[in-house]
Order: sequence, then C-alpha cells, then structure tokens
Amino acid sequence: MTIAKVKFSTIELLKKKIKSSRLKKRIKSSHIYWVIKLFLKRLIGVEIWVKNDIKILCEGQGPAGWNYYKKNIGKNSIIYVFGVGDDISFELDFIAKNQSKIFAFDPTPYSIEWLKSQEVSDNFIFYPWAVSGKDKMISLYPRLDRSGKKSQDMWTIDESQSDGESSIEVFSYTLKTILKKLKHKKIDILKLDIEGAEYSTIDSMISNRIYPNQILVEFHHRFTSIGKQRTINCIDRLRLLGYQIFSVSQTGREFSFIRKVD
Repeated sequence: MTIAKVKFSTIELLKKKIKSSRLKKRIKSSHIYWVIKLFLKRLIGVEIWVKNDIKILCEGQGPAGWNYYKKNIGKNSIIYVFGVGDDISFELDFIAKNQSKIFAFDPTPYSIEWLKSQEVSDNFIFYPWAVSGKDKMISLYPRLDRSGKKSQDMWTIDESQSDGESSIEVFSYTLKTILKKLKHKKIDILKLDIEGAEYSTIDSMISNRIYPNQILVEFHHRFTSIGKQRTINCIDRLRLLGYQIFSVSQTGREFSFIRKVD
C-alpha cells in the first residue's frame, strides 16, 4: 500500500469518526432519546418510577437539569447551594433573573481553586464548608469515572465509589448549624448536589424542623451502597411533610420539590 493510500484511508477513518461523533451529539440532544433511555432504565430497575405531583411553570435548565418555581423569589430570598464543582451556570443565571443572593458551599480543593479564577456576581457568596447530618469531621473521596480515572470536582462520602486510597478530611456542618452561623431564619430554596450526602442532610433537616420552601436535589441511588429504596424512602418522608414533586430531570436523578404554591 502506498503512502498516499495510507493517508487517504486515515483521512476517511477520521471523517467517519467525526460523523459518528456528530450523530451521537444529535441523538443525545433529542428529547425523545432521553425519554426512551429513562423509560428503559426504569424498566430494568436502575431508576425509580415516579411522576410529578403538581404541574407548575418552571424556571431553570429545563428537562436537562435543575428547575425551580420563580414566584415569590426575589432579592430578599435565601438560596443555599451545596456542591459547586466546576459549573455555576445555574447559579449565575438565577442571580441575573432574580437579583437574589446565593450562598454556595463546597469544601473540595479543586472547586475552591476553580472559583478563584471565575468572575462572579457580588450576590454569589461562597463558603468552603461541607454539609451532612452531623457537625463532625468527615472523609471525602474522589469519585472514579467509568474508565477508573479520579474526578477532580466530584467528591463523595461513599468510599465504594473511589479507589479507597485518596481522601481529604473536612469539617461538616448540619443545616441547623449553618443557618445559625449565617444568622438566617429560613431557606427559600435548598439545592443539594453532594454525591450521596443528601440523605443524611435531609434526615437532619427534617429532625430539626427546617423546611425550605423548595428543595432541588440530585439523588445518588445508583451508588451500590445506597440503592433505590433509600431514595424512595426519602421522597415518601418529604411528601408526608407536604412537599410535592414538580420537576424530574431527563436523567431521573435531579428532583425539584415545593412545599406550598401561592
């Protein structure tokens, strides 16, 4: 085979890969793709079967992610966001639309350093704190992706999701303690993306009779040490307290709850 033919074959192979990549992106951008994927995951038992309890007009990221109810949200609202990672697009859009202050929390080294390089609104107020069900020191582990690579921005209390070799020790506060430290008497919206710590956080929240008007939470029942039943139990407890689901993301993991609708 001549050099020219080898070059031609390589170019054609690259073109096919590019076309394949573009096709994948087009497919994944389709709403019906996610509807079918979620249905199949529920069918085989990976995700839970759940429907919205109430239909209200949402703001936020639409089917792809976090959604909230805008009415009665303004500059005096108290918004708590736990788990920053390296994406604050939701938070910055929220501030721009509502002029609210957002109190964001993340104890992980990567997120703390990443935020230093970002231009953020004065209404974005950051604390390097963790949240859980107790005031105590906790270990956080970098999550492993499917290839076994350690994540920089996703850290979890669940050692089974890591290689078990790397960890950091951070102090964790309950919502009750954080409210006291920041001298807040209520939470209008609570957003939790905390890699498995959401269950103990919500349990403590309920025990201390702290009832945010809205709760936006990513559940991590896909972790083998957690399982679907824990998410089902958590949803049941919230419903008994008057919370209603008004949005579930296309992955079936991000839930939006509201306690009352005016």
